[in-house]
Amino acid sequence: MLDDTLAARLGRVGVWHGGLGAAPTAVAREAAQEIEELGYGALWFGEGPASKEALSHAGLLLAATRRLPVATGIANIWVRDATAMNAGANTLAEAYPGRFVLGLGASHAPLVDGRGHAYAKPLAAMRTYLDGMDAAAYEAPLPDGPPARVLAALGPKMLELSATRAAGAHSYFVTPEHTAQAREVLGDGPLLAPEQAVLLESDPAAARALGREHMGVYLALPNYVNNLRRLGFEDDDFTGGGSDRLVDAIVAWGDADAIRERVRAHHDAGADHVAIQPLAPHRGLGLDQLRELAPVLLAG
Repeated sequence: MLDDTLAARLGRVGVWHGGLGAAPTAVAREAAQEIEELGYGALWFGEGPASKEALSHAGLLLAATRRLPVATGIANIWVRDATAMNAGANTLAEAYPGRFVLGLGASHAPLVDGRGHAYAKPLAAMRTYLDGMDAAAYEAPLPDGPPARVLAALGPKMLELSATRAAGAHSYFVTPEHTAQAREVLGDGPLLAPEQAVLLESDPAAARALGREHMGVYLALPNYVNNLRRLGFEDDDFTGGGSDRLVDAIVAWGDADAIRERVRAHHDAGADHVAIQPLAPHRGLGLDQLRELAPVLLAG
C-alpha cells in the first residue's frame, strides 16, 4: 500500500491553505497557479462544513495547474460514503496522473454531528471506511496506480493505521515534538507531512493576536486539545485564546529565518514534507508571505 515515490513527488515544503475553500474559484485558481510558479511542492486544502466540497475543489485546483500535486487535508469520511470517495479519488488520479493525494480524516464530533451524521469511535470508523474503499467496485478507467492516500493522524493508534493502510500520515495543528513522536510510531518509510502555521510578523503582540485568532476554532475541538495535552500543555495553556507558550508552539512567527528554523525542526524530527499555512489579517490569502518565504524555504 505504501507509495515509495510520494515524498519525492510532494517535495520538502508545500502549502496548506484553508482560505481557498471560501474564496471565489477564479481567485483560488490564480492562487494555485502562483503557488506552483513559486516552486512549492504541493498544495493542501481543508474541507469545512460550509466550504467547497473537497473532491470538486481538488478538481478545480488540478485543472488550474500543470505539475503541482494537490492534496485534500482532509476529506471528511462521514459526509460521503466509501464508494463515492473511492470513485472520486480514482477519477482525479486517472485524470491527473501522479498529482492527486487523498487525505482522509475522521474530523471532529461537533463538525460531524452538526451536519446530521453520528460521530462514533474514529479509529474503528476509519478502519471500516478503508475496508469499504478497498472493496468498492469501480468500472470507469483506472489510473495507472491506486490513488495515493494519507490519513489525518494525531494519536498513536491512528498513526499506526496510517502506516499499514495508507501511504502515511498528515498531521495538523502540531509541533516538531509531535512530529518526532509521530515518526517513531510510523517507523521508516511511510510519509509524514505535518502542517505548520506561519506568520511573517516580528512584533510579539501582533503575531500572538493573529495566532490566537487562528487557533480559536481548534481549541474548541477536543481532538486537538487532547493531543496538546499529550505534548505537555495544561489547562492554563488553553484559556484566553491560548497561552503565549502555546501560541509560539503552534504558530511560527517572526522573520523568514525564524520560519525556516521551525520548518527545519520538523524535518529534523522526521517529517518528509512540511505544509506551511500562511496566516494573514482579515482572512487574507497571505500570498505575499508565500512569495517572501519561497526563496528561503525552497533553496537547495
